[in-house]
Amino acid sequence: MIGVALAFAVFQIGGGAAQLGLVLASLTIGRTAFVLVGGVWADRLPRRLVMLTCDAIRAVVQAFVAVALLTGTAEIWMLAVTSFVFGAASAFFLPAATGLVPQTISAGRLQQANALLALSRSSVQVVGPALSGVIVAAAAPGWVFAIDALTFVGSAAFLALLPVAAREPAARRPFLVEFGEGARAAWSQGWLRVGLALTAVAILGMGAFLVLGPVISKSELGGATSWGLILTAGAIGGLFGGVIALRLRPRRPLVGTFAAWSLAALPALALVPPLPTVLIAVAYGIYQAGIAFGNNMFETTLQREVPHDLLSRVDSFTWLVALSLLPVGQALAGPLSDAVGTDTVLVGAAALVVVSCAAGIATPSVRAISRATHVPPRASGSTDESSSPA
Repeated sequence: MIGVALAFAVFQIGGGAAQLGLVLASLTIGRTAFVLVGGVWADRLPRRLVMLTCDAIRAVVQAFVAVALLTGTAEIWMLAVTSFVFGAASAFFLPAATGLVPQTISAGRLQQANALLALSRSSVQVVGPALSGVIVAAAAPGWVFAIDALTFVGSAAFLALLPVAAREPAARRPFLVEFGEGARAAWSQGWLRVGLALTAVAILGMGAFLVLGPVISKSELGGATSWGLILTAGAIGGLFGGVIALRLRPRRPLVGTFAAWSLAALPALALVPPLPTVLIAVAYGIYQAGIAFGNNMFETTLQREVPHDLLSRVDSFTWLVALSLLPVGQALAGPLSDAVGTDTVLVGAAALVVVSCAAGIATPSVRAISRATHVPPRASGSTDESSSPA
């Protein structure tokens, strides 16, 4: 819901494209700057405590924005600062959440658990933007922020009731020492080292469609209505990807990951030259289904292969790649299209995705990971906090 409301909140207080860019950049910078720090603290402290703290911070931030907007006292700098704080809290929440999942479910059901989590995210992405648009049109953006604040309260309530297997934290060491342990753990895994490098290349390619798609929609496909249809199809595709991940369990999950991610080339190619809107929407839906399925395989592999007391730190490096390089790809798409042409950029972006994913599939360390690979033990001294995982 916030993606729509934030833009119209900026417009409501007199801002334009430049001010919206500043606010969105603040959100991205907050996430990117703190995600590695968040990974260390999520391994230092009880992960549920980290997540509850982040929910509390985000509830307060969104409530503040709601009050400021509804009372007419909001200013652009307030939205920039609150977006930065919101992004920083999310940076702590994300690695903690990845690390918490194995403490709530048996190892054999990790893939299904991750698929259900992805399904819940994709489901609200279908209806959230439309509902936000209705509220903004009928009332004001501030009400959407008020509702969002309440959702974080609800999230905290569910987390507080969740049965979680306790873990005994390792002895506290200097921050940089623990950070270094996470970096070495990420680097020592050949499949992860290759996976992160190739994912970085693929993400750069994926960013081009998200920038050039709206431009082409405006100039050749009928404008915002067409782009809205394409994005809606993507959300529906994400739902299907989650459903597939519930049922399909490849023997070599990382091969399945890169094969699914390679579908990200389809929507870019569908714009060269632009196919009818419906076909572009189908291509984007297939792409999002592949992303949802591939992300599920990758995240499940991470949770199975990385020792639990290092999991959040290692996961924070995967978030850093995703959070930092997608905006880079988006920032480069416009200038490059002006310099060499839109079609050239889109074909090049598709090639980056296909070549990087093919290289991933061909990598021995990637192919060596199978569903039969060992499961890291829980941290020493673990006991059940309230009940055993399902």
